[in-house]
This record gives sequence, C-alpha cells and structure tokens, in this order.
Amino acid sequence: MTVQQETDLPTQAGSRSTLTMIQAIRSAMDVMLERDSNVVVFGEDVGYFGGVFRCTEGLQAKYGASRVFDAPISENGIAGAAVGMGAYGLRPVAEIQFADYVYPAIDQIVSEAARLRYRSVGQFTSPLVFRMPCGGGIYGGQTHSQSPEAMFTQVCGLRTVMPSNPYDAKGLLIASIESDDPVIFLEPKRLYNGPFDGHHDRPVTPWSGHPASAVPDGYYRVELERAAVVRPGKQVTVLTYGTTVWVALAAAAETGIDAEVIDIRSLWPLDLQTLTDSVNKTGRCVVVHEATRTCGYGAELVSLMQEHCFHRLEAPIERVTGWDTPYPHAQEWDYFPGPSRVGAALKRVMEV
Repeated sequence: MTVQQETDLPTQAGSRSTLTMIQAIRSAMDVMLERDSNVVVFGEDVGYFGGVFRCTEGLQAKYGASRVFDAPISENGIAGAAVGMGAYGLRPVAEIQFADYVYPAIDQIVSEAARLRYRSVGQFTSPLVFRMPCGGGIYGGQTHSQSPEAMFTQVCGLRTVMPSNPYDAKGLLIASIESDDPVIFLEPKRLYNGPFDGHHDRPVTPWSGHPASAVPDGYYRVELERAAVVRPGKQVTVLTYGTTVWVALAAAAETGIDAEVIDIRSLWPLDLQTLTDSVNKTGRCVVVHEATRTCGYGAELVSLMQEHCFHRLEAPIERVTGWDTPYPHAQEWDYFPGPSRVGAALKRVMEV
C-alpha cells in the first residue's frame, strides 16, 4: 500500500513507533486527553477493562476515572450524555461497543447531535466523536458485524469517517476529536491487528514492518474530507474504504490490471475532486464496499461519478459489495467482497 498521506504529517511530530490500528487509536486518545483537558472518553467497559478490543487500555489508570469512565449498557444514554457534554464545552469520545448496537441511539445522534448547531443558530455545537467497531471478521453474525455507514452519510450535520490503516486511524481520530461537528468514527474490526490480504485461507499479516504502521508518537492530523490515492494507476479507478482497500489492492495485483485505488477515508463530507479527477483520467470505475448493495454507500458514489464523469466513462460503473441479506454468521467469508469478485469486476470494465 502506498502511503501518500505523508504530506499530512507535520515536521515536528517527532519519532515513530510501529503500531497496530488498536494501538494507533489508543495513542490518538492518549494524545488528546493530555493535550486538552476538555476531552473525556467513555462507553461500555472502556474504563478499567480497557474496552472489548482494548482500544482504551491503560487510559483510565493514566487520566483517572473522571476522564475515562464506564457507562451503563444504554446506547441512547451514552449518546444523549455525549450531546450534553459537547454542548457545555467538553469534547467527549464515546464508544459504541459494536456499530450494531447504535440503533437505540439513532434518535439522539440524528435529532440532537447532528442538528444542534442548526437548531440553536450556532449558539451550541456538538464537538463529539462516536467510535464504533464495524464490519465482519469475528464470526459475530448479524448483531456484531454490520456496516451501517450509509445510514450516517445521509444525515445532514454528521461527519462519517472510516480509516484503513494505523497512520490514518490516529491522524483522523485526532482531527475528529478537534472537529466542532459530531463525527461517526467507524473502525473495521478486520484491520485492528493487521492489514487484510483479502483471502480467508491466509493468516492476517501483522502490521509490523508495513509503512502504514509507522505512526508518529506525538500529535499530528490527517485532515478530514481528504481521500488518498493508495495505488496510482491509469486503466481503471477503484473507489473504496476501510477493509476493502486491501481487497482492492490484492485484486489489482492478482489481475495485473493497472488500477488506481482510492481510499476515501472521510465518507462524508466527501473529497469529490480526488475521486472525479481519477475517474476522468482512467475512464473506468469499480466501487467496492463490505456493506449490503441496495442503498449502500456505493450507490451514492456511482451516482456522483455518473453525474460528474459521464462524458469520460468508457464502460458502465461496477459495484462489488456484500449481499442483500441479513449478515450470514457461518458464511461471512463468502459474503465479503474478495479479490476474485473484485478482480472479475475489473476485468469486465476493461473488456468494454
């Protein structure tokens, strides 16, 4: 994976460490807890236990139970408390233990957090982050493996972010915490401990030694609303994000097609210019994501590329996605878009 995000890195960021995505996310919260006394971290089991995926491990011991603390099993309570904290000057980072658990909190997120700035004519803001592990990879079935990003990208007033590597995860989370808008920060579980090579019959490769795991120890930002070209190419553009960035890279390598792979990173607001520049250059486009196909986020991407790149397109735009079914517990590796499915789509657009 080409790490073109280097331009986001301030020269004063200091030394680097090799981190997993879990460690990078923890480092972002650590940096911001130390940097800003208004930052608080809370959610189910995030305090003493350190979170179900250990993303907050050690933070309560370092900063105390008044700044890193556990919440009841009540997602609507977590969301409502975060909105109130943000309105009165804090910068809460609230963890929803799995993205699948967010539904009881939707009213608070959509009707309160997303609209507070508009309803108060700018008197109040919602500077808060909802962290949510998303997607499959743990055989968690339909209650622990959903990818609900499209539900948030269509809500005015919300930002929706999904990183694909440790470097971006830390920089984007810091930028999200500093944002005065509410941010949905989705964390692909399959990427927590290593880059995913797209094949269920291979072990996940550790992040150690990968360029994207070299994470600055101190403060830095990866700006929101900026996509990254992670693989330059001339024949076809692949628009993707999160885990499927790695699937797209594997498919391009295995087919030998000169594909330009774009990691969208900030799903909304969107870096439309980077996407359209690429599609206008290559004339072909494949959209890849893990979520269901119908009304998935890819449908919006296809529509935008059709609107802005129509006269340059040499072939119909392809989508490679999850199935339009409840999440299959025992069949999740068939459900995931893999390199073979993405590779077949790449070949189809090249044949036109």
